[in-house]
Amino acid sequence: MPVPKVPSISAVLLLAASALAPAQDKALPDADALFARGVALHQAGDVLGAIEAYEAALEKDPERVDARSNLGAAYVRLGRYDEAIVHYRAVLARVPDQAQVRFNLALALYKGARVAEAADELVRVVEKDPANHNALLLLADCRLQMGDDAKVVELLGPRAEEFKGDRLFAYLMGTALIRRNELMKGQAYIDMLFQGGGEAEAHLLMGVAQIRRGDNRAALPELQKAVQMKPELPAAHALLGRALMAMGRRDDAAAAFRDELGRNPNDFDSNLYLGMLLKDDQKLDEAYEHLKRASRLRSQDPGVLYALGALHLAAGRTDEARKLLETVVAQAPDYRQGHVLLATAYYRQKNKAAGDREQAIAEKLRAEQQSKEPGAAEDLGPGYKGEASPAPSAPGKGRQ
Repeated sequence: MPVPKVPSISAVLLLAASALAPAQDKALPDADALFARGVALHQAGDVLGAIEAYEAALEKDPERVDARSNLGAAYVRLGRYDEAIVHYRAVLARVPDQAQVRFNLALALYKGARVAEAADELVRVVEKDPANHNALLLLADCRLQMGDDAKVVELLGPRAEEFKGDRLFAYLMGTALIRRNELMKGQAYIDMLFQGGGEAEAHLLMGVAQIRRGDNRAALPELQKAVQMKPELPAAHALLGRALMAMGRRDDAAAAFRDELGRNPNDFDSNLYLGMLLKDDQKLDEAYEHLKRASRLRSQDPGVLYALGALHLAAGRTDEARKLLETVVAQAPDYRQGHVLLATAYYRQKNKAAGDREQAIAEKLRAEQQSKEPGAAEDLGPGYKGEASPAPSAPGKGRQ
């Protein structure tokens, strides 16, 4: 009787694996099941689990825009804005008419401090849906952060009746008007905020108005009240820092700017002025990080260009300083301190003729200043005047 052959262990395992394969294939979830799991985890607060499920669904079906959109939202929840932006843009590349996805993209860009890009997306949202008040106000806020106060007034002014009683509207309009030195019109919005229960915002705007008038001593208590009442109010600590800096309280100002940056690492004023203070303290590397961040928000702002020029000059990078300071005096030809620093840069490059020319312009501007305001203090530069950009027409403003 022949002895039956016993299959080897490896053969048994192979047979078992092949027998199980069809059952396992059937058990694997499809894209729909993975997407549904992602939604459930997302709603339950398990954002990392949701991301894994959405990504698995996309592996099964890379064209699935609902999974990609939700993946963007999950990354926003984690503060990973750059990754969220990639996914939102991929959705819009396939379905460009998705207004909600475009708004979500704008929010991710805004939170990621890519304010100019956020504004571009919000313009498209508002053009398609003018009744989207959230998009309109966010766009106005972007314009305000970019220093374009005229655009804020142009955007919101004609729609005042629609936003009657809206405190955010009043704050944005009031801020833009005051920064344009339309103080009487801005005061009406301050009064509206006081009447509507927005006292912290009203005190903040009062502080801004006093800074614009050059009265930092009067601005200080208003800004301190705003910070005490509502410390999370955007830009409150930055404005407080500006008033303190203009009054010579450098350490207190630096602390206020750091408080603002702890809440919003991309606040323009805090990065600009803290960078200038750090430059004066010869902490050049740290100063450069803050000034570059300010530059990303407003690349052509004369205050940023001046501060970067001064930093490059302090660091011995004379040619970089010269180029920036030439731009400053081209944009603000009456800005005396810009000419002074540019003359220094020229002298260091052994260009005596150009240095003498800039020095002569600076002396002429100094004489004009003194004739208008006898006994005025020396011009200390934009960072000491409580202003984001050079304003040579108001020498001595903001110093007490």
